[in-house]
Amino acid sequence: MTQLSMRDQTTELFKAIQSHICQALEQVDGTACFKTDEWKRTDLSGHDGGGGVTRVLAEGAVFEKAGVNFSAVHGLMPADFAAKLGNERQETKFFATGVSLVIHPRSPMVPTTHANWRYIELGEQSWFGGGSDLTPYYLFEEDAVHFHSVLRGVCDKHHPDYYPRFKKWCDEYFYLPHRGETRGIGGLFFDYLGRDGQTDLNGLYRFVHDLGFAFTDQYIPIVERRKGAEYGEHERQFQLLRRGRYVEFNLLYDRGTHFGLQTAGRIESILMSLPPLVRWDYCPSMEACSREETLITTLKNPRDWLV
Repeated sequence: MTQLSMRDQTTELFKAIQSHICQALEQVDGTACFKTDEWKRTDLSGHDGGGGVTRVLAEGAVFEKAGVNFSAVHGLMPADFAAKLGNERQETKFFATGVSLVIHPRSPMVPTTHANWRYIELGEQSWFGGGSDLTPYYLFEEDAVHFHSVLRGVCDKHHPDYYPRFKKWCDEYFYLPHRGETRGIGGLFFDYLGRDGQTDLNGLYRFVHDLGFAFTDQYIPIVERRKGAEYGEHERQFQLLRRGRYVEFNLLYDRGTHFGLQTAGRIESILMSLPPLVRWDYCPSMEACSREETLITTLKNPRDWLV
């Protein structure tokens, strides 16, 4: 039996992860279903550039918007962007496949979450990247502990250094320097794993496989615990304000967004991560010792949730 290439293995893996997560989200929402949009991409040279499947759930009982996107694209990467990824400053052949998701719940008591896992080939180099993180509007410590505990459990199966290393990387990556705060309460982030040519790509494949299928264990129990909690207009307006920070990060700093825009990606799928409703207030204020202030203080001082 012919062994699949890493390119083919990861493509099939990310399709399976997308289906697994969508099924779980539909079940917990209970009313809405994902709409499926298959799309094709034209490379910058005008040739076939691959494509993907975008699945979006909107106006559900639990999720105001949930997007889970699979893509497998290829072609020529512009010289300037190839240089940013560590290649020579010249047009370079690339292949990229991955699954990415962002979930915006209706209730401010349920946190937003994001995850992405990807495999990239650029010239002679290849690597894995990705991670997942949690963005609460109202902080429940047991939810943060649960989310990080599942991540650590997966990491520890593969390498004892993975969780502390990638947790720190996540706190540093999902950071808004102009606000002086992290986007949420963290998770994992990693990139360029395997690009050194020394790390076993098959081992990294298994690591990403386990992370992808563990996502529902990280997030769904939190949704089940919080989806029935009461809230009012005050909490809803604070949620919309905090969503503004999410938009700021995705448009200004997110590598995936920039990668898609620089490689003639599909705009609707790239901007799928943006929430349906959001607000920006001028110099918003918060009451001292309020739950809102507690969240902001935590975001300005990332912590270890598992001590």
